[in-house]
Amino acid sequence: MSQAGGAAEQKQAMDAVYAFHRHIYDFTRKFYLFGRDRLIAQLAPPPNGSVLEVGCGTARNLIVAARRWPDARFYGFDISEAMLETARKSVAGAGLGDRITLAQGDAGSFDVETLFGLAQVDRAFMSYTLSMIPPWQEAIERGAACLAPGGSLHIVDFGQYERLPGWARRLHFKSLNDFHVFPRRELPAVLKRVAEAEGLGLDFTPLHRGYAWSAALRRA
Repeated sequence: MSQAGGAAEQKQAMDAVYAFHRHIYDFTRKFYLFGRDRLIAQLAPPPNGSVLEVGCGTARNLIVAARRWPDARFYGFDISEAMLETARKSVAGAGLGDRITLAQGDAGSFDVETLFGLAQVDRAFMSYTLSMIPPWQEAIERGAACLAPGGSLHIVDFGQYERLPGWARRLHFKSLNDFHVFPRRELPAVLKRVAEAEGLGLDFTPLHRGYAWSAALRRA
């Protein structure tokens, strides 16, 4: 299957999943998507810096980040047009249309210049995105490659429940899989590979006994 064909199928699948769930997404996800606001607090973009969210969904994170860091410019894209419809309404309702720019794009093949006219970005982040997209390794590679000097890529996603009961892992992972969400066991190894290939520093932190994993790739 071609890359374009795979992206089209992914878009169709995500639109189908979120045609209804986008309306209750933010309310329900706040109960188990832990670490998102911790990630936003750590962004600390430079004055007039650019911040990109890969897989922005409803734009909840972009809105929180734009309020937290008022001197930065924010950009987000998602493959699902259904989610972007909700995101555009949310951004407009928050009065942040002049600081948040949205576009439709594929996380596995995105280019910030094509999407937003940017050569590089100062900060990029992926919040519970990698467990939802098939080309998740390519998304990390492209996110790292688009960083400006001094830039950083921040990630939070489901971990592997390393220090939690096995029954809890099985039960939660089953419920996640039903919504096409697959926690990435290989994430630490992939982050290490990308960091070495790009000459980046890597910080990796398990959260809540392995419920979530947090990481940052930093360019000197």
